[in-house]
Formats: sequence, C-alpha cells, structure tokens
Amino acid sequence: MNCRVRKAVFPAAGLGTRFLPVTKSQPKEMLPLVDKPIIQYGVEEAIDSGIENIIIVTGRGKTAIEDHFDVSFELEYLLESRGKLKELEIVRHVSELIHVAYIRQKEALGLGHAVLVTRELAGDEPFAVVLADDVIQSARPCLRQLLDVFEHTGCCVLAVMEVPREKISAYGVIAGDAEPFNGSRDRLFRVRDMVEKPPAEKAPSNLAIIGRYVLVPEIFSTLAATKPGSIGEIQLTDGIRQLLDRQPVYAYRFEGTRYDAGDRLGFLKATVEFALRREDLGTEFRQYLKSLEL
Repeated sequence: MNCRVRKAVFPAAGLGTRFLPVTKSQPKEMLPLVDKPIIQYGVEEAIDSGIENIIIVTGRGKTAIEDHFDVSFELEYLLESRGKLKELEIVRHVSELIHVAYIRQKEALGLGHAVLVTRELAGDEPFAVVLADDVIQSARPCLRQLLDVFEHTGCCVLAVMEVPREKISAYGVIAGDAEPFNGSRDRLFRVRDMVEKPPAEKAPSNLAIIGRYVLVPEIFSTLAATKPGSIGEIQLTDGIRQLLDRQPVYAYRFEGTRYDAGDRLGFLKATVEFALRREDLGTEFRQYLKSLEL
C-alpha cells in the first residue's frame, strides 16, 4: 500500500442545528471566525500538512461552500478595476488553494456514512478525514502530526486529547497502551478498544477522539458492513473498531489547542482568541476587551 496520503475528506453535510436560526440559510461550515469561514481553517491545515486533494461531502443547502472555493470572475474583475489589489489577492488565494471535489450525501446517515460515500473518489489509498468543527491551533499542523505517525506505522491514526472526566461522555474514548515515538512515551497509543460517549464512570480513559483521522482503504469495507446505531446513523468509530480485529490502530495525543467551533460557546472562544492573535486586530481588540466593565 502507498504510504503517502494525498487526499483529505471533509464531511460537511450536517444540518448545524446547534446554530439555528442562522444555519437555516447558511452552512455551519461557512460561519466566520473573524473573517475566514470555519472550513477554510481546516483546508489550510490540510494544505500545510502536504495534502494535495480535498473531497468535501456536502448536502442540500451547502452550495455556499462550493462557491467559496470556486473562482469568482465578477468579484475579481470588480476589485481589479477599482484598484483593490489587496482584496483581490485574498479572493484569488481562496480559489487557488487546492483542487477540490464534491460529493453529495443524500441522507443524513452519520459520519461513517459520509466517509463511505467518498469510496470511489478516495480510491484504494490511505486518506485523511478532517472535521471542520474542530479548529486546531498548533505550531505544527495537527494533521501533519498524525501523518508522521502514519508514515511510521502504516496504520490508521486518530487524534486524541485529554478531556476532564465530567465532560468525557460527549466524546468517543479510547482504551490504549502507550508506545514510544519521537522521543516521547505519552503521546502515541496502540488502541485496544473504542467506546462512543461512555458514562464518566465507565470511560476507559480520559483520551477523547477529536476530528482528525488518517485511515486506510480497508475502512470502506468495514463501514459498508456496519449497521446503523440507535439513532439510525453509521458511526465512524464503529467502523474503525471493526478494523481492530484485523490490524493495529493508533491514537496520537496531538500538540496544540482545539476549539469546538461546532458549539456556540466554543465558537465564541475561538473568535476571541483568533482575533487577539491577529497582527492587524489584536492590539486594539485587547484594549477594547480590557475596557469592558463586566
């Protein structure tokens, strides 16, 4: 099997119900963190990690995503004719980022099903999965950290992070054994089992699965054989769990800060912290926050 990962799948067909009413007419993935949509942060992370092709799984009402990464001739002409070259460069940068392919998930049947519908586009080679809701700030891209592990092991790799026990029931959780990697003994784990949203008292660890995966093509056969769960969805973790019987699966506790931009509070935290890091906004915004009498 080719160990080079060239493609990344972005599931983006969800309804975004936690952000209603705005997501009634606007895809959740297009909500802006400062002045850039959530999904673009993930795409840029994939590019910075060496990914060459993006596959975005869309659904009804998601055409704004396609428009965002497409060429906008009228806008570019208008900006150029008015001498707004800085804005023109920004617009062109988005459309020139990377080659993007789109596929529709016609029914909301879960994350596992969203990955399964990319089977023909992904082909018989390893690929990454990026959940745009999880925006990760790190010196070395989170996905690149996972790809390093994959190139070392040749097996599926999941991103994990430590989560307080009182919040662990909102995540998929791994049971695993630590293995040395790159001079560290507490970042790489060989997965023994995975549990989806366990009660805190039954969680096998405090290591929660976050929205970055590197998967091998065998995942498609396990997902095709996975039965929908209690809410009628095919879970990606169930498909990966079936792989454990055939080959090793690893989890990597990545370095960086994760923001849950699919949650309203997490989205607000990310907006504030990303704005504070901006050279053009940070100083004035920090002064504004300090001036608030809260």
